[in-house]
Amino acid sequence: MPEKIKIALAQGATCSGCDIAVLDLDVELVKLFEIAELSFAPLVSDVKLADVEAMADGEITLCLYHGAVRNSENEHIARLLRRKSKVLVAYGACSAFGGIPGLANTTTRARILDTVYDETATTVNPDHTRPQTTYVSPEGHELRLPELFEDVKALDDVVDVDYLVGACPPTREMNLKLLQVVADFVQGKAPLPPKGLILACERTLCEECPRKRPDKVVIVDIKSIDYTRLDPEKCFLEQGLLCFGPATRGGCDAKCMKVNMPCRGCMGPTGAVLDHGGSMLSAFASVLKVSGTETEIPEEEIEALMTRMRDPLGTLYRFTLPKSLLRRVRKDRGGAAKPATDKDAST
Repeated sequence: MPEKIKIALAQGATCSGCDIAVLDLDVELVKLFEIAELSFAPLVSDVKLADVEAMADGEITLCLYHGAVRNSENEHIARLLRRKSKVLVAYGACSAFGGIPGLANTTTRARILDTVYDETATTVNPDHTRPQTTYVSPEGHELRLPELFEDVKALDDVVDVDYLVGACPPTREMNLKLLQVVADFVQGKAPLPPKGLILACERTLCEECPRKRPDKVVIVDIKSIDYTRLDPEKCFLEQGLLCFGPATRGGCDAKCMKVNMPCRGCMGPTGAVLDHGGSMLSAFASVLKVSGTETEIPEEEIEALMTRMRDPLGTLYRFTLPKSLLRRVRKDRGGAAKPATDKDAST
């Protein structure tokens, strides 16, 4: 019997939903374990980083790294698994695009620490104590903690990545496709796909959405899904709800739409788009109903409509801020987060 290949599930800044997505393969996992062993998966097995460090370079055939790179431990694990793995996959939206943790780029490390350790209602910290990367107890024991980085990064901003798999988390069908690619390669049935391939499709999500879409979508008002009675067959945009289908890569089988929820953009942009949030803003602007012409829209009307969008930056760049053209908010010379001004935009 041929020797089994080694697979790793590595974690960065993550909720571990991607781990659960793999475990949800159920019986398909049994088939996988006929040709592979799980050599590193901290959520589901008692393994240590030292076990990986002792491996030969390239000993792991496939590593699925999920989560953003938020601190020095995340970066160390990313670099280590890159060295030890033949194939490294940025697995899930956080690893591929920065994901929800990437919204920390809307502020600064100092501001985050102030909020967590001083300003929350349940925090009692009169000495304004902050976590230190190294602490020595009175007994002489040394404790080391990861350093929190100023910026959140996607995996391919730190190490070379072979493949990207979007979604939050990747769907069962996407996981089966990925595992089939690996199985075919291991069994000599097919070579690996070209490096850099995103295991989805180049079409936008609108093209695989089952909802009825009119020839021309017009939004009269931006509504909240919390207070709206939804038609399960009509396009969300037509009903006044923000849906990222026009700017988001397809391949997830429109799972959210099929359970009456609009797309939030976790599959990321198509290859033709430079900035996911900017693309959605453009699509959104093209369907707003206003009283002026396309070139002369009353400013107060635009402002009134846009104020109905809760948290525009967090909405438009929910999963992709670290990989966007913005990347993060601008900081002043003192290190504080600061919104861009008209002067900033002109320089």
